[in-house]
Amino acid sequence: MELIFVILIGAVAAVLANLNIAVFNDGLRPVVGEHIEGRIKRRELGLTAFAISFGLVIGFGIPFTITASIILIHSILLGTDIIGLLTPKNKWGTPVAAAIGGLYGWALLVGLEGFVQLFEYLPVNFLAPMGEVGTPIVVAFAAFPALAVAMQFSVKKGLLTFLVAALVRQLAVFVNDNGLLSIGGNPVALNQEGMALIAGMVFLFVYAMKEKQEEGASVDLASMFSEKVKAIQKNVPYFMLIGALIAGATNLALMAGDPISLSLLAEGEETEAGIAAAARALGFIPLVASTAIATGVYSPVGFTLIFVVGLFAPNVWLAVIIGAVVIFLEVTLLSAIAKFLDKYPGVRNSGENIRSAMTKLIEVALLVGGANAANLIIPGFGFFFIIGFYLLNEVAGRPIVRMAVGPVGAIAVGVIANILVLLGLMNIPQ
Repeated sequence: MELIFVILIGAVAAVLANLNIAVFNDGLRPVVGEHIEGRIKRRELGLTAFAISFGLVIGFGIPFTITASIILIHSILLGTDIIGLLTPKNKWGTPVAAAIGGLYGWALLVGLEGFVQLFEYLPVNFLAPMGEVGTPIVVAFAAFPALAVAMQFSVKKGLLTFLVAALVRQLAVFVNDNGLLSIGGNPVALNQEGMALIAGMVFLFVYAMKEKQEEGASVDLASMFSEKVKAIQKNVPYFMLIGALIAGATNLALMAGDPISLSLLAEGEETEAGIAAAARALGFIPLVASTAIATGVYSPVGFTLIFVVGLFAPNVWLAVIIGAVVIFLEVTLLSAIAKFLDKYPGVRNSGENIRSAMTKLIEVALLVGGANAANLIIPGFGFFFIIGFYLLNEVAGRPIVRMAVGPVGAIAVGVIANILVLLGLMNIPQ
């Protein structure tokens, strides 16, 4: 059943890209919109998709997938963007895209199982230390609303948001340590990172909703792009299908929508992963909605709420049903969301700031996590390698995206450790 889910996700996502209905990469959506308008040829579109997404698949999606033994959605959907847009949009190109997309999904899952088995035969099995890559993200993620507030409103407001989030986190720790919260005599533990995240998000949205529309500056997204919204709504059955599949696969712990929830899911903390996924979804609604409304091209994961459904649903079949319903409601309510974003421009503008804040935070957290993992594999050398690797990558113009330096560097240290053992230059760690 797991294999069927992943194969179908790969096939359907590739078809959606091929038909110009939906692509996963936010930066690619406007380019597909240009192609639909006839300003970019199909060949240029395919090459652009490859240029934008290939490096992220290799340098970001795959390393996370390997380290957690759970598919990060980027590794499959960025790949299907490329597959769908490189194949011609005609009576034979679309079935070919579906076949290659399904085969790609199959290869990801089977290859992942093969990697896990391979690690067991290595002199230095560095799979366990690789779990440290995601540890700082889990703790640091609650700081992103404060960073987004500082970027959009002011550093002073960002600092206030950060201090309140930090205080809420420590209050949650105090409540848990002293058993102050209980239901029916059973102690209830609050998730401290989750509580801090909620506090920060409240501040972010309060500030955003206070930002008023300037006189005569209304964009009126709803009426300006009404035809493009209708084009998206016409394809709602496709979105319901892929939404159902992704929610079901998430419920089976096959995949996750972001590095934070992936790290938590790998540790078996489904509730915490669901809270992190929900916060991310709330932050991404303005960004996904704005690009979809303006281009007529949706995301195969919608507002990413289907991951929240998958993590909180009690079983896979309920996840499938609710996932389809949620993405149906998202598409149906696009016009209403456009009107809301018109009314509160601060919320609309927060989308890009939230994305930038998350990116900056994850870059730092993954660098720290990668350094810790590498140092567990080869003490001392691990820190030396990651720091040197990061600085050389910066000097070289960042051929590897910053986010991937920590995970890729830690994997490289694991490979080096095995080579050193085989050469007799290092003892096998106990």
